[in-house]
Amino acid sequence: MWFLVIFTGYWVVFWQQYISLPGYIHGYINPHADVEIILVVDGLTVICLTLVVNYWARKMPAFQAVILGTVVTSVSWLILAFRPTIWGAILSLFVLALGEIIQQPRYYEYISRLAPPGQQGTYMGFAFLPIGLGSLIGGWFGGTLIHHFGESRASA
Repeated sequence: MWFLVIFTGYWVVFWQQYISLPGYIHGYINPHADVEIILVVDGLTVICLTLVVNYWARKMPAFQAVILGTVVTSVSWLILAFRPTIWGAILSLFVLALGEIIQQPRYYEYISRLAPPGQQGTYMGFAFLPIGLGSLIGGWFGGTLIHHFGESRASA
């Protein structure tokens, strides 16, 4: 159960690239930025580098890959924190995608191994629960943070 709660938190943060990042770029970095093109970095990186990264990480145990991918994804947001520029956002999304590539396939492998015999399907179904909960909570969470740390302080 705690594993699902932790990964709900992972997905809350992950979804911020689509929920909060566009507004952050327009409001605090460059109001004329082409955010749609910037957001494509994640998908393009996943498409172009999945085979290479998975080949590199194939001998890593599933749990270690999940942890490494989560750490890499977390570090990606620090890039934007220290470099709040268009190129910082692009690099941040590139590193986020690398963490996603390392973590995601092995996450499902790890979940399937946790399941008792005959329960793999049920466990795999619950593996998607954090994605949905992260999306639901992520909008409220991101909006609350932007309002509190951005809009409220800017108007004060």
